[in-house]
Amino acid sequence: MNFGGFLETAQAYRDAARNAATAIDPANQRAHHGFAWIATSVAALEAVAGWLASGNGYELDQQVTQLAFAEIIAQLCGGLPMGQNELMRPADLGLDAREVGEACADLLQADLAACRTAVAKALGESRWPSESLGDAELDTIRDQFRRFTDAEIIPHAHKWHLANALIPDATVKAMADLGTFGATIPETYGGLGLSKLVMCLITEELSRGWIGAGSLGTRSEIAGELIAGSGTTAQKAHWLPLIASGEVLPTAVFTEPDVGSDLGALQTRARRDREGWAIDGAKTWITHASRSDLMTLLARTVPDAKGYAGLSMLLVAKQRGSEHDPFPAEGLSGSEIEVLGYRGMREYALQFDGLRASSDAVLGGEEGQGFKQLMHTFEAARIQTAARAVGVAKRALELGLDYALARKQFGKALIQFPRVADKLAMSLTDFVMARELTYAAARAKDTGKRCDIEAGMAKLFAARAAWSNADSALQVHGGNGYALEFEISRVLCDARILNIFEGAAEIQAQVIAKGLLEGRN
Repeated sequence: MNFGGFLETAQAYRDAARNAATAIDPANQRAHHGFAWIATSVAALEAVAGWLASGNGYELDQQVTQLAFAEIIAQLCGGLPMGQNELMRPADLGLDAREVGEACADLLQADLAACRTAVAKALGESRWPSESLGDAELDTIRDQFRRFTDAEIIPHAHKWHLANALIPDATVKAMADLGTFGATIPETYGGLGLSKLVMCLITEELSRGWIGAGSLGTRSEIAGELIAGSGTTAQKAHWLPLIASGEVLPTAVFTEPDVGSDLGALQTRARRDREGWAIDGAKTWITHASRSDLMTLLARTVPDAKGYAGLSMLLVAKQRGSEHDPFPAEGLSGSEIEVLGYRGMREYALQFDGLRASSDAVLGGEEGQGFKQLMHTFEAARIQTAARAVGVAKRALELGLDYALARKQFGKALIQFPRVADKLAMSLTDFVMARELTYAAARAKDTGKRCDIEAGMAKLFAARAAWSNADSALQVHGGNGYALEFEISRVLCDARILNIFEGAAEIQAQVIAKGLLEGRN
């Protein structure tokens, strides 16, 4: 198969879509977001092509690549899913995709059913596509966290989920001992000083066991990035070693009721007095709020400044709560938000009534910089969220595969039925595309360049893959998948949140379209 030629055809179609979108009013979100999905899908093909080229030419790798190219290009020609009931068709951008279909006829008319059957057969024989990164240290880190997840997370995660229990302190301590919370914090401050790609490997493996385990590190990643990038010398010296060691567990306190993604409308206020800062207001959807020791809190400290200009990021130390007294600090109260999935840390609505913060709490010591500081962290946070989605997507596939091998119907294993085999083969294909696109975003971040587009693409695509894989795996389980006792029921609930937090899919599409149409990439 001439994947290079197929990729050039897809890239040319993406460029035509960009030109068409440029001439369309940005208020036409369907067109602009559709272009973002086209660009993201082509980026996924670029990532898979790079993966195939860097490998050893294994037949299974070739087959997965063929399925990836055939599916994406068919979607570009006919209808690309932006949501469960939203398809982006060429006509929506005034395009004609017939030339794409003609140029890729050999691919689209190949025996894809036989290819899917071969991929599913390989999975049934415990053969998986290549995953080595060509670096012994990276592969060792992946293996280390995989073994930990298999031994310490997977055997217990579903029980913890059903009980709505916090991840046990002993497990958190074990994660800290492995370097989970200080992976990307500079060595100068007690961290490991490793790359964002390593962060993805760690997050992916932990999230494969349970999204809560993978997400626990996200709070440390956000706080570490904020403080390392914008903190004063004293703030870095104090907080970063504590975060890296796991002694301090941070929580991100940004979202407010009725505000959502419109951060410029935040109302929580912090006022300075002789003793420091007093904070008043409300926040919601605050993850791990009780069992945390540090809040990175976005508040309005310049009341006369409008929009983003009046926002500052505060580093607010707090007393860790307990099961019986979740919010012991004076001036802080909260109530738990009960959720379908994404458990292990718990979600809270918080109320601030004169909560105290130290006089040096403003990140970087300069007021009015909070929004800019936060924007710098979104890239890493979204890449890490994509890695969480990759882990969830793989676990869903593993569960669907295990059930399809063990469950017998009409005298044969489910995997032998073509519709089941197809689901497994395409779930594997989506997983590989999501994984490689996420790794590509991490590598871009490691170069130090702005990569909000790459981060948005990784999260957009991987979140869809996680949900699709979980839904397919539950379908393979049939009625049993809907029973709480089966792990896939949890994975489905966990997968659904990935399209919402750290910027909903629609926000990611907006970021991607705006950036590409402005010529930033």
